[in-house]
Amino acid sequence: MTTVFIGGSRRLARLNNTIKSRLDNIIRQNFSVVIGDANGTDKAVQSYLGSKGYRNVTVYCMEESCRNNLANWPTRSIRVDRSKKDFTYYATKDQEMANAASYGLMIWDGKSKGTINNILNLLAQRKRVLVYFSPHKSCLTLKSLEDIPVLLGKCGEDDKRRLKRVLSVATVHSDQEELDLSGDSVA
Repeated sequence: MTTVFIGGSRRLARLNNTIKSRLDNIIRQNFSVVIGDANGTDKAVQSYLGSKGYRNVTVYCMEESCRNNLANWPTRSIRVDRSKKDFTYYATKDQEMANAASYGLMIWDGKSKGTINNILNLLAQRKRVLVYFSPHKSCLTLKSLEDIPVLLGKCGEDDKRRLKRVLSVATVHSDQEELDLSGDSVA
């Protein structure tokens, strides 16, 4: 079964028609969705999927409680031996969603280091990622880590510097075997 990891920036809490159309495509194909429980993009996508009555969703949460699970979907709790709720803490959950996914749909504001980290983790596993780049209101399909310069090319100079800083601290995990990229995609 095809599984799509949907994620994005906490600063983005509204979905435009382009994003809704991509979500409708996922619903129409009955793809399994894995999504986090954060405010912003996660909550907005949950709200949209819930309004459509879509049930093929799993919400990933840290420890025992979800911050957001708007349609009472099944959950997957991720446990870590870490009490500090920082970037690394939540990146553990995000890595589990990347591992479970066949593809990614990331809604990125050009600033969120968590979102770019998710993009990198998916690409490191040779999984395609459709990036909705909100500053340009456009979509870009990335197929490998070698496509990162294409993403950089979409950025203005300030965003380019910020992205380079984020890339320098991102934690990419590539311990999975090579995957066949043929087949359906969310693009």
